[in-house]
Amino acid sequence: MATVSLKSINKLFDSTQVLYDVSLDIEDKEFVVFVGPSGCGKTTLLRIIAGLEEATSGEIEIDGIEVSKAHPIERGISMVFQSYALYPHLNVYENIAFPLRVAKLHKTEIEKMVQHAAETLQLTDRLQYKPGQLSGGQRQRVAIGRSIVRNPKVFLFDEPLSNLDAALRGEMRVELSKLHKNLDTTMIYVTHDQVEAMTMADRIMVLSEGKLEQFGTPMDLYHRPKTKFVAGFIGHPKMNFLSASCLSIDSDGVKVELPAIGKQLLPVEPLKVNQGEELEVGVRPEDLMLSETGKGLPLKVDVLERLGGSTLVYGSLDKYPNFCAMLQGDANVREGELVNLDVKPASFHVFDSNGNAMKRREVPQMQK
Repeated sequence: MATVSLKSINKLFDSTQVLYDVSLDIEDKEFVVFVGPSGCGKTTLLRIIAGLEEATSGEIEIDGIEVSKAHPIERGISMVFQSYALYPHLNVYENIAFPLRVAKLHKTEIEKMVQHAAETLQLTDRLQYKPGQLSGGQRQRVAIGRSIVRNPKVFLFDEPLSNLDAALRGEMRVELSKLHKNLDTTMIYVTHDQVEAMTMADRIMVLSEGKLEQFGTPMDLYHRPKTKFVAGFIGHPKMNFLSASCLSIDSDGVKVELPAIGKQLLPVEPLKVNQGEELEVGVRPEDLMLSETGKGLPLKVDVLERLGGSTLVYGSLDKYPNFCAMLQGDANVREGELVNLDVKPASFHVFDSNGNAMKRREVPQMQK
């Protein structure tokens, strides 16, 4: 299959810059997800790789060959669009076979390749159906099948699940992960949904306002976010942030003054931070638990979301109105009451005034 290398990619539309010096290397057979909020430049970057947009500056290499000026058809890529882009008057077989007929392959070879794609995607019993007779998930599989038969070096996916309902999205995430393992090929996938990114990717690139914030494994981004933006974007529910003042710095970490609980020594390696500097401290909802001592973070409960396996608790903590805790099981909590929450000091994330993370000294062991 193929490696993909991006070198200092910049893109301007007229005088508006939408990508800033983006560089990364994608390994052969890797499943990489570009994730970020709407308008961050992820689809533009995917279209530049596909050759549908031209970078203002920078280079693209596919399998070690520079392709920045190459026509899309010469790049060995295949792209699956959000809108499926199926021909409504053609049946499933004809839609999948279309690029092979354009390439003027022999009928016998076309039959073999279409049948193989249909078996891979569980579409064998739908080959004579028109797109209008299929579910959204089935239509998306037909679009993927049309890409498979081209045998590309790299698959590109532009938010392919965004038109599906929640249940189908979950099913298709599993199907795409299985497909990646079966095809054993390089895939680049764009989404604004960080749950899709976390569950499917070998590595994730987080983009914000056209800039690469971090590129790493899902668990690396979750446990070791390099910036406040990544920490807040990766993980669901979102990380809580509290303002804190730096009281002192020593070999054990940073001592801060936190609202409601006062002085706390946090085991992090400080960056260039000064005593008295304002910091931000983050804690994930799933790292909070009900206090057994009656001490800790006092939360006035406003809303409960009972999910069976867990309970999401939303409330007010000091001057923070939307603080969230994820408690295990059907937690013994009621709306309107005051509860106290415990959190281990090692679970806190600390960010300087520029939003850069301080390295945590205690992080859960990650599987390789």
